[in-house]
Amino acid sequence: MNQKNLHEVDWSKIPPPVDDGAAAHLVGMVIPPITLLATDDSSVTLSTLPGRTVVFAYPRTGSPGKISLVDDWDMIPGARGCTPQTCSFRDLFAELKAAGTRQVFGLSTQDNVYQTEMASRLHLPFPVLSDEKLKLTRALNLPTMEVAGLTLIKRLALIVDDGRIAHVFYPVFPPDRNAADVLAWLKQNPR
Repeated sequence: MNQKNLHEVDWSKIPPPVDDGAAAHLVGMVIPPITLLATDDSSVTLSTLPGRTVVFAYPRTGSPGKISLVDDWDMIPGARGCTPQTCSFRDLFAELKAAGTRQVFGLSTQDNVYQTEMASRLHLPFPVLSDEKLKLTRALNLPTMEVAGLTLIKRLALIVDDGRIAHVFYPVFPPDRNAADVLAWLKQNPR
């Protein structure tokens, strides 16, 4: 299937993910000292970041006009919507910062070269982290799915306070509402 438009999605035609309990263990966990490459060419160790950090994870963003990873990508619960989710965090970035977030990061298992192109194309004001080697994914036991021989992170968002996970949004649906949901939680739970 050709991905003509990655932004406009009729969510009523997309199967929503279900809460399989795969993220229930995350609240209260300390982020392990794992360093990931970011799209701004920095190395980021989430465990060392002071203050409040928002990390939203997704399976993989697509490229306009390119072939989908698999033909039935849209019918895999939780697969479709990575670009709308990412753009929602871009669009609410200033408000997330005003609500007390010191850092915002995207996270996927895609390689840094691809992510850097995507971050530039979407004009992201925050870096995206590559967990291509699945180090953070495995250390935190993040929920994953296997598609076309690849291990992909299921869509979620983490609120991290001084290296400890304070809140988890999982499952996330529809993806383009995730940033607004995170912002509402931040306003209700100031630090």
